[in-house]
Amino acid sequence: MKVVLFVCLAAVAFARPDGDAELLLDEREDQGDGNFRYVFETSNGIFKETVGTPGAEGQSNMVGSYRFTDPDGNVVEVRFTADENGFVPESDAIPQPPPLPAHVPELLAIAEQQQREGIEFDDQGFPL
Repeated sequence: MKVVLFVCLAAVAFARPDGDAELLLDEREDQGDGNFRYVFETSNGIFKETVGTPGAEGQSNMVGSYRFTDPDGNVVEVRFTADENGFVPESDAIPQPPPLPAHVPELLAIAEQQQREGIEFDDQGFPL
């Protein structure tokens, strides 16, 4: 969640208004039934495209991408989906956590087994 928030804030910060930027493309379609599409692009390298459809649980499902140029001159592109599973961005620019240590999957399996068996622990970590 923190990564998503960071990426969104970074996109907004890098996409701040540029007094010399011009709108190159602005297309919008809304069919009025939950289906929509929009795309825009500016002369300073900001681009965003989103397609939306109604979701089975009442939400809007969206897929799209946006890109901008970072302060070092690198073009950053983020592809995303947003649906009943939340917002899922994909980009080489999003930092990835290191791999889990080898013992973690085993500990998670033990915890799941204990939960299935109804074993509970107090706030000190001792079985009740």
